Amino acid sequence: MKTQTALTHALNALNPIHLTLDNESHMHAGYFDGKESHFKLIIVSDAFDGKRLAFRHQLVYNLVNPHLTIQGGTVHALAIHAYTPAEWTALTAIPNSPNCAGQNK
Repeated sequence: MKTQTALTHALNALNPIHLTLDNESHMHAGYFDGKESHFKLIIVSDAFDGKRLAFRHQLVYNLVNPHLTIQGGTVHALAIHAYTPAEWTALTAIPNSPNCAGQNK
């Protein structure tokens, strides 16, 4: 829960009107109780208005970078679903997270 809390705190910089961060580590090989390596993020923010998807992801990655394994953190995978408020209102379903390159149980 430590990593999930830290990620949520960092993402609050985008002033989200909705933020869900699900720990999906249990769905991957090498899982042990308490592991925090795979997350699914659903975030809705006015900060995404007029921004392309790649730029939205860059905004998120800039905030969570210290927690990624490449920077010495524990987060191996982060499925980002970043929406504007208008997109969120029109949404009918949230996409599933992608499989982890052959590591799913």
